[in-house]
Amino acid sequence: MALSLAQAHQRRARAAMESAKTTPQQSMAGATAYEHQLNQLLQDRLRLKAIQSNEGKAALKRQLLPQYIPYIEGVLEGGKGAQDEVVTTVMLWRIDVGDFTGALDLAGYVLKHQLVMPDRFERTAGCLVAEEIATAALKAQKAGDNSFDRDVLYRTLEMTEDQDMPDQARAKLYLAAGRATLVDLSTETRGQAGQLEAGIDLLKRAIELHDGCGGKKDLDNAERLLKRHTALTA
Repeated sequence: MALSLAQAHQRRARAAMESAKTTPQQSMAGATAYEHQLNQLLQDRLRLKAIQSNEGKAALKRQLLPQYIPYIEGVLEGGKGAQDEVVTTVMLWRIDVGDFTGALDLAGYVLKHQLVMPDRFERTAGCLVAEEIATAALKAQKAGDNSFDRDVLYRTLEMTEDQDMPDQARAKLYLAAGRATLVDLSTETRGQAGQLEAGIDLLKRAIELHDGCGGKKDLDNAERLLKRHTALTA
């Protein structure tokens, strides 16, 4: 059931007030708004566990996420970085449903305050954000869908630049960004100034991080294309 405007306002205000009182060294456990939302999260996780299909899980998450908006807005408004399983889980759910901009908005808070992912995720927040967004982009690219927003990938690269993660995970993100940068470029279409060169640099970095990332063919094609453009303008 959707929240009324009054309920949403009350939940947002309470979350902002309680998160403002909780220091980064503490957990939000015990705060009324957090406990209410955490209880809802546990119930929703049980519903998700009963679904085997990833598409089905994503569809349910899309229905559930609006219920968390007031709480999340309150935390972002007043929060000082207390550990918060609701915030980290909603961040991941937004990635799962394709709301990458919303996920990165939350990731900014999570990474700034070094929030810890629940143990079940087995990855740091920075690694999870980088790898999950890269995986979504690579999956779309493999399927021939080149509409994945490269600005999302650039923003993810910037936000996770100083985050510790396996080289293979970071290589995925560079590979996805490189491919997205080179989309639709051809002998006739070079794109914006420096775009082709930027794509090549991203692919080189991906291969440098992980030789088996799968970007060597992309790099060969891009370098041949650069030579053709160079010859045409000589």
